[in-house]
Amino acid sequence: MDLTLLYRGPLASCDYDCPYCPFAKRRDSRAALTADRAALERFAGWAAERREDRLRVLFTPWGEGLTRSWYRRALVELSRLPHVERVAIQTNLSCRTEWLDEADPDTVALWCTYHPGQTPYERFLGKCHALAGRGIRFSVGIVGLPEHLAAARRLRAELPAGVYLWVNAAEGHAYTDEEAEDWTLLDPLFPYSRHPHRSAGLPCRTGESVVSVDGDGTVRRCHFVRAELGNLYDGSYRAALRPRPCPLAVCDCHIGYVHLETLPLYDVFAGGVLERIPAGLPGAPRGA
Repeated sequence: MDLTLLYRGPLASCDYDCPYCPFAKRRDSRAALTADRAALERFAGWAAERREDRLRVLFTPWGEGLTRSWYRRALVELSRLPHVERVAIQTNLSCRTEWLDEADPDTVALWCTYHPGQTPYERFLGKCHALAGRGIRFSVGIVGLPEHLAAARRLRAELPAGVYLWVNAAEGHAYTDEEAEDWTLLDPLFPYSRHPHRSAGLPCRTGESVVSVDGDGTVRRCHFVRAELGNLYDGSYRAALRPRPCPLAVCDCHIGYVHLETLPLYDVFAGGVLERIPAGLPGAPRGA
């Protein structure tokens, strides 16, 4: 089986307090962190044993995962397995980067978001250059709020050569054509993010070759459709995998609409769907 898994465990704590995020500065209890660690280690153990399958894994925690040792360890260990084609995580890059020296740079990747006001710009940029120096594949993005435009322009000018800068349309923000053009000059793919995509009844790879997994192992087609397909650990999900149309009216999140078969994004991001790196962009050239 060739399968992409979007894993989101119970972790909900973050070290940032972005005003546009419901999990800002939220703290998990010790019990919650213990449960998250156990759930992640169970998932990583399952993935390690699926040697007959070809796997791609994207960790999409509500909180910040890389400040937790178990996420860093899972990325390192999974990156070194021959049947894991890619393992990536969404992160604010507040963690150190030295641990990546133990990972396979051909397999591990980071989807990094810069949040102005949450960390010094120079610190974030320095970590991007450190990733590039280690030969790690990564993309960098920002939320397209008007007050972020100057920072985004500076990032575009100062990121390592070849690093893709993506822009997410801010939730609830309507863009004039002039505003959209400013963002498109920085991210040529911003038009895909600007408006929600009509998805009702349209074919989508989720539920067939892409699934969402929670900390209990419950499998759903994606993070945004609550219907259950089965459980990862008893194998009941496998019989439910098949082509199916999207049941929602629209899809407005990149980790959802990138899998719509009516959009060309699998060609646009060929080889870099999970880490959001377009084809032809190396993300982090060796020795950059």
